[in-house]
Amino acid sequence: MTARLGERTSPVRRIERWSLPGLRISIGVVFVWFGLLKVTGSSPVAELVGAAVPWVDRGLLVPALGWFEVVLGVALLLGRLPRLTLGLVVAHLAGTFVVFVQAPALVMTGGNPLLLTANGEFVLKNVVLICAALVLLGQARERRAA
Repeated sequence: MTARLGERTSPVRRIERWSLPGLRISIGVVFVWFGLLKVTGSSPVAELVGAAVPWVDRGLLVPALGWFEVVLGVALLLGRLPRLTLGLVVAHLAGTFVVFVQAPALVMTGGNPLLLTANGEFVLKNVVLICAALVLLGQARERRAA
């Protein structure tokens, strides 16, 4: 719906208009930022990443993962290939939970999943990012169908 000349759009309409792009852009910024930290060797989670995938050399894995995150983040920022990008974002974020199986001591205290370490909290917040990406993915599918 478009506003008539002289009418102001309501705050609710503005929120509806900007919330999904804001969500997409904010996830994009997080992916670029965290990815660049990995690429530059400044990531505080490099040990966690290495422990999650111990069969891959951490010196190769962390920067490669960082570049992958940067590419996903830039694609989100540009709004390019939204269904593919968001699908990869969801898969990537879901993959972070492998650390609960591969290195539980880094994410839980005494093996208790209710007593998370700071690393465990960092990984668990990905549930919210996954849900946000799924909302955007659903919206992208709706748009395509329309």
